[in-house]
Amino acid sequence: MRSYSAITITDPTGERILPYSAFDRFLLQTLKDERDLPFLYLMLRISLTMIPLGVLLFFTHGLVWWLIAAAYFYLNHLFFKGPFGLMLHCSCHRPFFKKEYSYLNYYLPWIVAPFFGHSPDTYFAHHIGMHHAENNLEEDESSTMHFQRDEFRDFLRYFGRFFVFGISSLYAYHKKRNRKIFMKRILVGETFFWVMALVLAYFNFAAAFMVFLFPFLVFRYVAMMGNWSQHAFIDAMDPGNHYTNSITCINHKYNHKCWNDGYHISHHIFPNLHWTEHPAHLKANADDYAKNKALIFEGIDFLGVYLLLMRKRYDVLAEHLVNINGTFASEEEAIELMKQRTAYIPVPVLVGA
Repeated sequence: MRSYSAITITDPTGERILPYSAFDRFLLQTLKDERDLPFLYLMLRISLTMIPLGVLLFFTHGLVWWLIAAAYFYLNHLFFKGPFGLMLHCSCHRPFFKKEYSYLNYYLPWIVAPFFGHSPDTYFAHHIGMHHAENNLEEDESSTMHFQRDEFRDFLRYFGRFFVFGISSLYAYHKKRNRKIFMKRILVGETFFWVMALVLAYFNFAAAFMVFLFPFLVFRYVAMMGNWSQHAFIDAMDPGNHYTNSITCINHKYNHKCWNDGYHISHHIFPNLHWTEHPAHLKANADDYAKNKALIFEGIDFLGVYLLLMRKRYDVLAEHLVNINGTFASEEEAIELMKQRTAYIPVPVLVGA
């Protein structure tokens, strides 16, 4: 285990060293928060590189097609996917643009997102409309509670259920609560994506598969893998406790690339907290983390946590565990707690059922 007192948090906090350029100042006119300027540059890089390559795939063939496809695959899945996905996540909680430029908030979910396999607005309806509202508890259709969270077979069941029934369950969730705006967003967004993808596939299946359909498969798998890792450890006696149903990963390059996404505990406590403020929250509330025996890992990200859980390598997880205020007397004690928190939580028996 790692002593918290010996750790210096190196994750980004948004400090700016260089002065703003003239182009920076031009872009800043549109933003609510100047700390979101990196998002605009990321959008521009995607729009000027990956998206044009995706469009070109519908108009080329032969060796040229394969070369463009290789470049598109690299940019989509190995370079931009993580930063884009977490940029979209941040935009759902804190829309980037000022009121007079609010129309620009549609660009990300409706123009850029489909290239990464997102049907417009369905992520918002799931993440904001349901996941944060239900906090991974019983009514959350993506809840991890009722699975053994260190078993790959259970993860496949979890992913399969989401992949087949995720949209219909999400729609039913909002219909039950008469949330017509979310219902409309789900129907319009999912229909738009599939009509567009299938029409394009009719004319050029290879291009449509590479540009839209394969990213769709990858995104839905990665999204569930991330949620599984973020909510793999749950205190069965207090499953709604943010400190004990989420984890935090610090001091990893993932946080620099993906906007401090590793700070999932503080994100659930304060969903609208700006991504640059999460390290400060951990520092200011370290005693609360310790009191709740919150699980904080240093030097690994959610993918690392997922892979270690699938191999039941609790010993390695314990090596990366941050021990605040001597919360754990030994690695053995920490491992026992982690095993308890990954255990299947039975569906409660309803009185009169």
